[in-house]
Amino acid sequence: MGLNNLLVQRKTAIIKNWFTLAVETYPPDTASFLKRQKDPFANPVGRTISLGLEALFNELLKEMDHEIITSFLDPIIRIRAIQNFSPAQAVNFIFLLKKAIRENIKKEALEEQLFNELLLFESKIDKLALIAFNIYVQCKEKIYDLKANEMRNTTYKAFKRAGLVREMPVDEPDIKT
Repeated sequence: MGLNNLLVQRKTAIIKNWFTLAVETYPPDTASFLKRQKDPFANPVGRTISLGLEALFNELLKEMDHEIITSFLDPIIRIRAIQNFSPAQAVNFIFLLKKAIRENIKKEALEEQLFNELLLFESKIDKLALIAFNIYVQCKEKIYDLKANEMRNTTYKAFKRAGLVREMPVDEPDIKT
């Protein structure tokens, strides 16, 4: 049996384990809530992570379409960027998939000599992490742009209220024909 078949057979357990490992990157109280609360309206972050991880795993079993992967990674990474995770913390959950897989197929992988296939699959996970890192950087750049624009607008409004800013009159062009 090949690695892909084994991963498909164990998919539910692997994704569940990956989800648990991913939410444990949050503070204990938050992790407990994310694991416990199943209502998608009461726990949109947990729902986003859960759906995203399942979709990412399914895509890893295929050919890894960059656009599809980005569409599933983006919401998870956006959440982590807003929550002030460091870059390493933000993408760490990707690498936790390796641990989830190893824990779920350890015995079979050793028995069936799937080590080379596992290394190839783990290189796909590494590529996924690089995509996640790029998304994280783009999100942080957007956050910094928004903060800079907000600060500029706030400062401008304060100066205008204080009378320190005045509008420059626009000179009409002198058109003589």
